[in-house]
Amino acid sequence: MHPRRFARVRPTGCVSSVVKLQLEPKAPLIECRLVDYSAGGACLEFSKPVQLPERFEMFHGNTRKRCRRVWSKGVRVGVSF
Repeated sequence: MHPRRFARVRPTGCVSSVVKLQLEPKAPLIECRLVDYSAGGACLEFSKPVQLPERFEMFHGNTRKRCRRVWSKGVRVGVSF
């Protein structure tokens, strides 16, 4: 398998960085942990396996990103921006 990353990945470090996801308009926000991120995407970790829609929004601080689910393995999910 060939690596497909084109941007540097930035681990969030030892301190958990919590992000909020809005899966549908007007739906309540859910929280998860931001494992790492790059200019093109991120890895998210949940407390239990979740079924995410293909597209949703992520809020991290004052930043809002439109995300697309790329992969899922157990409690971790990869997204692209």
